Parts: sequence; C-alpha cells; structure tokens
Amino acid sequence: MPDVLGPALELVAAWAGRPVSHTQIKGGLSHHIVRVETEAGDRWLLRVLDPRVSAAGLGIPLDLEIVNTVRAAGTGVGADVLLRLPGAVLLEYIEGTTLDAAAVRDPAMAEGIAAACRRLHAGPAFASDFSIFRKQEELLAICRAHGLKIPPGYEDWLPPVAEIEAALAVHRPASVPCHNDLLPENFIFDGTAVRIVDYQLSGNNDPAFELGDIAAEADYDPDMVARLTRAYYGDERPAARVRLYLIMSNLTWTLWFSVHHGLLAEQAAAAEFDYDAEAADKFAQAVRDLSDPGFGALIDRVRSG
Repeated sequence: MPDVLGPALELVAAWAGRPVSHTQIKGGLSHHIVRVETEAGDRWLLRVLDPRVSAAGLGIPLDLEIVNTVRAAGTGVGADVLLRLPGAVLLEYIEGTTLDAAAVRDPAMAEGIAAACRRLHAGPAFASDFSIFRKQEELLAICRAHGLKIPPGYEDWLPPVAEIEAALAVHRPASVPCHNDLLPENFIFDGTAVRIVDYQLSGNNDPAFELGDIAAEADYDPDMVARLTRAYYGDERPAARVRLYLIMSNLTWTLWFSVHHGLLAEQAAAAEFDYDAEAADKFAQAVRDLSDPGFGALIDRVRSG
C-alpha cells in the first residue's frame, strides 16, 4: 500500500494550524485508523482507507464509503466528518465506551441500539446498495477463483440459502441506509446515546438485516432477537425475518474472513487475529441454525408475513 498516512497527517496539521501527533488504534481488521492529537488538547480520528480492501470485495469503493460516512454523520449517529482527504477522512473523536459482545447482549442496551439504527435508517439514502445474498455470491466466486480455503461442506448449504432469499422477497420492505457490519466494536456509547462508526460495508438494504447482523455478531439467542426486534419495530412479529438474516450474516461473513486471510495476508499477519477460527465459528453457528428443527417454521412465518 502506498504511504498515504504521512501525507494525510501533513494535511491534517495544515488544517489544524499546528503540529499533530498520532497513535495507532487497534480494532479494525482492514483500514488504517489513528488517533490524532495536538498539544492544545485537540483530538480527532483519522481513517486512512486501503483500496485493496474494496478491490478484494471486502468493502465498498472508497469514494462511496466516504460519501456514506458523511451522510451517516448528518443523522447524528455517525461521527462528524471534519475533513475529506485523498484516500482518507478526518472524523470527530467520539468520547465514550466502545461496546463488546457482552454489552450488546445486555437487555438494557437494546433500546439504545435500536434507536441508533432507526435514526440511521431514517437518514438520507446511501450512495450504494447492499444485498447479503449478492455479497455471498461475490465472496464465494472470489474464493473459487483464487483457490481460497473455505470450511468443508460450505456449498452444501447453498440450497437453503436460495430458500431463505425467496422467503424474504415475499414481503420485502423498502430499502433504507444500513451499516451492514454491526459487530459490537462499531457501537460507541457516548454517555447519552449509542453512536455507530465504520461504514466500510454500508449501503441501502432491508432494515431487518441490520438487526440480524447485530444478533449474529453478538451471538443472540431467540429471546434476545425478539427483544431487539420489539425495540426497533415496536412489535416482535418481524423476529423470524431477523433470525433468517442472522443465519445469512454468519454464513456470508464466514467467506469474508476466508477472503481477507487469503488475499490480504500482510494485513492478516499484522492484525494478530485468527481468521480461520473466526470463519469456522461463524460457519458452525450458521449450520446450527440451518439444522434446527424450527428452521422450516421460520421460513413459513416470513412467507406468510
């Protein structure tokens, strides 16, 4: 990757009118994120975008990510965008607590998480669209083309995927601007409200996928899925839809880790993260839910609306 951090920091210093220092922020598996500070106490977050991420199918094109980040900021849910730079963006540093899986599973957080999603979803449309089904097809094609490792038996589950897509298409709502990658660390509680960061996979989508993805990333049980569904919709009936998207989240992001590990090996090594183990865990959860005796009932409930 070309050195874009150095030039970006120079531009930030010129914009700030004073020297800046920076500290690497751990957590992201793809882009380069640093906290930027001045001696006067100013603090910002600089997100330097790696074009190899979108080229590998692991994110949307960089220009679209920046546009969507700006639009999310306008809702008050995303961080304020202070400066747009070539291949980078300078963001408000949100003071608060970065959530983890246990916090996202806490029933007390359900209302705040749902409120953040509703606010984002009510904002201006994003510059890109997203389908978890098309993303799965894309990532699987990349794995096949490059001979990348995927869990044994993965393709045996493609027929139920077609069944899920057909069921979800029957009463599909209008698309809204969605984050589409709400692992717990993309939530920050600022003491008053839940904020959402990192729009690498953002795009207009079915809002139920947003909830299903949250549920998958935090390993919700059905009761917690129902609680989040009720907090978002005011009604538990869409919970079956959310649960089908939970399955698709785990099944598709299994391949995301396979592609990242296979095509961005340098970043994977630097991240000190077990991509194979994460892919295996997500696949195991998807198979668990696809094999559940209640899977057919979920399909029926979604079809009937």
